[in-house]
Amino acid sequence: MKLAEALKLRADLNTRMSRLRNRLMVNSKVQEGDSPSEDPEELLAELEEVSGQLEELIWRINTTNCSTVDAEGRTLTQLIARRDVLIQKESILRDLLNSASNRVDRYSRNEIAVHSTVDVREIRRQADALSAEIRRTDNTIQELNWTTELG
Repeated sequence: MKLAEALKLRADLNTRMSRLRNRLMVNSKVQEGDSPSEDPEELLAELEEVSGQLEELIWRINTTNCSTVDAEGRTLTQLIARRDVLIQKESILRDLLNSASNRVDRYSRNEIAVHSTVDVREIRRQADALSAEIRRTDNTIQELNWTTELG
């Protein structure tokens, strides 16, 4: 199985776990004289099975991520960490741009003038460069996901 397929399966198992949680909550109580629409014991058994599958799959994905290396010698784990931090940093810069770029209209000369404290053009250039690096990093991650066998 390719790593990308394992990642999709992990997402499916996480969804299944969430649905099992909901089904268990719905069937955890009934009015006196009624019976649950699903047997909670069967749901708990299914939860045990799915959680075991998910745990093993996560372990295998993480092991594969730590041992898979790109052309520049970076592991998938390093690439994922890099991409996640770049995304967070770019988001902060975009928020800064939105704040610094908003003009404050003055209705008279008596009102206090508000000026940006940062170089908006430079921050925009940095944010755009981060966006490009995020795309490149994500492309490398995706390429490795589709070419690497799950360990």
